[in-house]
Amino acid sequence: MRHGLKVDMLIKKGAEANLFLEKWQDRKVIMKRRLPKKYRLHEIDEKIRTYRTIHESQLIHNAKEAGVPTPTIFMIDLADSNIIMEFIDGEQVKQTLDSLSSKERQRLNKHIGELIGRLHSSEVVHGDLTTSNMILTPTGKVVFVDFGLGEKTGELELRGVDLHLMKRAFQSTHFRYAEDYPDDWPYPSCLVYGETFEGDPVHSVWAYNEENAWAVLVTVYRPDQDRWIDYRVRRQT
Repeated sequence: MRHGLKVDMLIKKGAEANLFLEKWQDRKVIMKRRLPKKYRLHEIDEKIRTYRTIHESQLIHNAKEAGVPTPTIFMIDLADSNIIMEFIDGEQVKQTLDSLSSKERQRLNKHIGELIGRLHSSEVVHGDLTTSNMILTPTGKVVFVDFGLGEKTGELELRGVDLHLMKRAFQSTHFRYAEDYPDDWPYPSCLVYGETFEGDPVHSVWAYNEENAWAVLVTVYRPDQDRWIDYRVRRQT
């Protein structure tokens, strides 16, 4: 036991750091521990891990100051390159986004866009901006986590890389929903990408009635390759 911590459970193993769910001061916390790298000289390794521990903590604080929800940091242990921070109760946006109704998904995506705007306006680049690094709490708050690859910079190109990563996350992880039509009548609908048993692309449009939780198939068709990028993004004309 160190700093009053009771080591509990390894919840994520990464290339640079591991995350542990622990008990500290009678509350659940996350401890992010940066791992020593044997291929680096010991002195260089210590400097790198210390710098990245301080740097990530500063970015988390900068993001919070910009109005972007982030975990509260309780303690920084530079001797072991640890960050002890708030445990966020909720689910990854990655796990929940596709289960939401069209209106809820549209509302959540708009809110995420607003938070990214606040982040970039304060010259904070996340560095790994995907729905895996966003936690949706039971109260509907979206909390950004894991700033380990982030930067404090106003460079336009790096902001663009952030947005490109986010776009690729939607195309690869949330690819089923090619487009949303929240204003359709009588019910909001969405365009869903799928494939036949032979692997050919298929588009289907589904409407959703929130009152009775019915999904209604509106139409199915084979998309025109000239009108779509990867059959998921409509080409601009």
